[in-house]
Amino acid sequence: MTFEDLPLSTAIQQGIAELGHHTPTPVQEKVIPEVLRRNDVLASAQTGTGKTGAFAIPLLQLLYKQVSKDPKVKHPLILILSPTRELAVQIEENIRSYAKFTDIKSGVVFGGASMQPQINLLKDGVHILVATPGRLLDLRKQGYVDLEKIEILVLDEADLMLDMGFIDEVQKIIRLSPNIEQRLMFSATIPPKVQDLAKNLLQEPERIEVDVNSSAATEVDQKLYLVPKPDKTELLLFVMRNVVKESSVLIFRRTKFGVEKAFDSLSKNGFKAEALHGDKSQSDRTTALNKFKNKEVNILVATDVAARGLDIDLLDFVLNFDIPNLPEVYVHRIGRTGRAGNVGASISFCSADERDYIKNIEKLIGSKIPVEENNPYPQDKDAKPPVHKKQGSKHKKGRKGSGSKSNKKRWY
Repeated sequence: MTFEDLPLSTAIQQGIAELGHHTPTPVQEKVIPEVLRRNDVLASAQTGTGKTGAFAIPLLQLLYKQVSKDPKVKHPLILILSPTRELAVQIEENIRSYAKFTDIKSGVVFGGASMQPQINLLKDGVHILVATPGRLLDLRKQGYVDLEKIEILVLDEADLMLDMGFIDEVQKIIRLSPNIEQRLMFSATIPPKVQDLAKNLLQEPERIEVDVNSSAATEVDQKLYLVPKPDKTELLLFVMRNVVKESSVLIFRRTKFGVEKAFDSLSKNGFKAEALHGDKSQSDRTTALNKFKNKEVNILVATDVAARGLDIDLLDFVLNFDIPNLPEVYVHRIGRTGRAGNVGASISFCSADERDYIKNIEKLIGSKIPVEENNPYPQDKDAKPPVHKKQGSKHKKGRKGSGSKSNKKRWY
């Protein structure tokens, strides 16, 4: 199937062709016809599968007919909710590209930025509004958005939306949008909490899944370093100097503190790096991402949440400083490299207490991850994870220890 086989207007076909897209991805091939049939959809697909195009293209087609009939329409008819500012901006940019040869107008609103330009945008009129939940509710409260006129709702990255605690805002937005006729929900994974939300939001949805399998892994040159946990930072510096060098690399750490620690170590040793996590201000996050995309720096250290869904072209390496506890997350991470026919590479640092995570990953991808022999900080393959014993508070008989009442000092 090609895009020309789909019932899309010439203007939208032209926008797709200018982006160099000719064949729909698997998720697009499954989702686009269902959206055009006006069915509700629950779809699971990871980053890099063409998920945004899967809902943007058919929604533009539905709007194209409506806007052509009534060009005076200037209020949002389609609302796309996104959990993060970066994702919202990225989605709107993609929509604008697809809609280049139409009269359809899109816009994006998000927190952490001045509200006035976004108010002006809404006053000028948009047909498709991409928004983060908090900023949308603020604008609605001030009377700049009429949610009662929304006809189609898209909830993107639903699992991340729930992980970030947006469930109350999402449910409020749904209550304030009584005239929704079609609902689409997209999620990298569909755990029970996403299923519960889908039951409340969607009406007899078409369930579409693009399986997480070894396909992403087979396109990536994977390497596994077995390393004691205390030596991971030194190994990172070694790998940056001798393996990655000037190539682009996205380094994943589990926590915000871990991101800052890795970023500090790299910066102190002369590497050009930026950090991305939820505690960064909007301007700092935008600056960091733009520097990485524009190749002003070649290293970006991030948490999974901060990097979720971000579209970064021509990424040479993905480095898993911390092994994810969910094997699907590993596939999502390494799937960011090796796209568009390019050979990508992933590097993973595994300490003894992460061995079980690696076993689950290898089970999912159906192959063993090769262990790198050129490792200055090797760990024995049979090394056991450290046992952390609880510190006792007992004291020897006949003596008053530092914990006794007579010697206890106030801590404040």
